[in-house]
Amino acid sequence: MPTKTSILPDHSAPAVDRFHLHKRLTEREGFCGWLFITPALVGFTLFYLLPTIRAFYIGLTNWNLLRAPKFVGLDNYQRLLGDGKFWSSIWVTVLYVLYNIPIQTVLGLLIAVLLKRLTGSVAMRSIMLAPFLVSNVIAAMIWFWMLDPILGFVNFLLQSLGLGTHAFFSDENLALPTIAAINIWRHMGYCALLFYTGLQSIPEHLYEAARIEGASQWKMFSSITLPLLRPTVVFVLVTSVIGSFQIFDTIAVTTQGGPGTATRTIVWYIYQEAFSSMRMGYASAMSTVLFLGLVVVTLVQMRVLRSGESDLG
Repeated sequence: MPTKTSILPDHSAPAVDRFHLHKRLTEREGFCGWLFITPALVGFTLFYLLPTIRAFYIGLTNWNLLRAPKFVGLDNYQRLLGDGKFWSSIWVTVLYVLYNIPIQTVLGLLIAVLLKRLTGSVAMRSIMLAPFLVSNVIAAMIWFWMLDPILGFVNFLLQSLGLGTHAFFSDENLALPTIAAINIWRHMGYCALLFYTGLQSIPEHLYEAARIEGASQWKMFSSITLPLLRPTVVFVLVTSVIGSFQIFDTIAVTTQGGPGTATRTIVWYIYQEAFSSMRMGYASAMSTVLFLGLVVVTLVQMRVLRSGESDLG
């Protein structure tokens, strides 16, 4: 009578045979893994890694896009140290981040908590996410016309309330906060959706135990929600800060760095140096400094917020 052949590994086989079988399976899994990530790896190499390496090299040259780059070493970086416009643009960018990130994060968290407590409607979440689905350029154009001092709907409402009209994009004191407000409007729904997803992962029995102990809503929020939401907070803050330091398209559509230098952020200054002043080497050096600065800021954020730890253990 023929014996049945089992497809399961024979644990009674010698240890050496089991080791070779495990090794072959591991190699096969590794090959499949590399096969799946190859398209993304090729795209990352062609469109991110190689351009980044080339930008580092161009930052060491004097290149005006019309002739071959001339190697000048660290001259561009030495020039940065005494460039008042560079440090001014850094300050404007930091100021924009301070306007943008705290309000955007707090509003996103507040909306997420309200969605969790009051409604789980998919339609409501879709409405909150809708501004994020509009491109930055379109959003900037919409608000540029809505805030127009003569034809804008917002100024019409302000005037009807007796508050007068305001040139939001032409006033040095209002231009940068206005740009920050536009981007807060566009991104707070996305942040809220991320926070909402994080809230869904918090076990409900923790809140039930806290209620039995007589904890208030604020005590549950500060002692349960915030600590367990930390991984999501880290992700939101890191990505938001990186994106805010790279603000460009809203400025390009509305103020173009003005009035004066009120909205001349670092990326806009890099753009001016590269394509208006034709100093690509100097612009690449600034890009390199910005990249390294963002790496440092990200590492500090992840260290301070203890991104590698979890309170759900």
